[in-house]
Amino acid sequence: MERPLVVGVDGSDGSLSAVDWAVDEAARHGLPLRLVHGSLGQRYEGLTPSIGPDRPAGQERADHVVAAAAERAERRNPGVKVSTDVVPADATEALLTESDNATALITGSRGHGELRGLLLGSVGLAVAARAHCPVIVVRGDKAGLAGTHQRILLGAGSPATGGEAARFAFQETEVRGCALDAVRAWRRPVHASAEASDRGHEERARTELDELLRDASAAHPGVRVNRTAVEGPARKVLVHRSAAADLVVVGARRRQGHFGLQLGTVAHTLLHHAECPVAVVPQGVPAETLP
Repeated sequence: MERPLVVGVDGSDGSLSAVDWAVDEAARHGLPLRLVHGSLGQRYEGLTPSIGPDRPAGQERADHVVAAAAERAERRNPGVKVSTDVVPADATEALLTESDNATALITGSRGHGELRGLLLGSVGLAVAARAHCPVIVVRGDKAGLAGTHQRILLGAGSPATGGEAARFAFQETEVRGCALDAVRAWRRPVHASAEASDRGHEERARTELDELLRDASAAHPGVRVNRTAVEGPARKVLVHRSAAADLVVVGARRRQGHFGLQLGTVAHTLLHHAECPVAVVPQGVPAETLP
């Protein structure tokens, strides 16, 4: 059975943009689309306390949210199979539960709730940090959202932590028929300034990049790949290059902190500042990536 693309919907502009992007993505990959709304903890301003003894206002609103999202998806592409569900859980837990049986989770960059003023709401961050499948946060400018650049950007991590992200990026590039920019950032040690030292660090970065891409490149020989090793902080390099990409892909690189699993700084920065949608791909957990 095909695992669907799962979209978190809450009626916000951000989630509607996510629906549009997800419909196009589902059509590209021939996958069904599942629209999920976590109904607990939502505030439904402007509604009366109840519609009737068996239809509280919150339920009425939740049903409307998923129905409107499904109608929007149908208008965008009638050929994509769409299902909906209202889950009696908060949005984060609802999506994390869905991640066990999803090809990928897709969320908007902003949503309803007390944190809606942030560049990225708490749901997107929490899901990206903890989901067992790739998580795509739909954000960026019109060109990136529309896919007009014809480029996928891979933030190449180390071979030990970035293999799943590389495979995901190659698969996505192949199905879109576009080019893949694979970028490995390196840093000059503070105490080093000699040109020979720079060459050594750049060579090491190129070697690591080739090692990371080897298996995915062999599996997708038709994908055009531009390989670049560049000096600078990875988060700044990738945010800058995201302006010319339709999707930026990075590994999750999760770490255990005082508040549970947290994303690394590169993924965290991209989720807040990238100029195109961001895919965070976990390494080392069972997950079915896009075909």
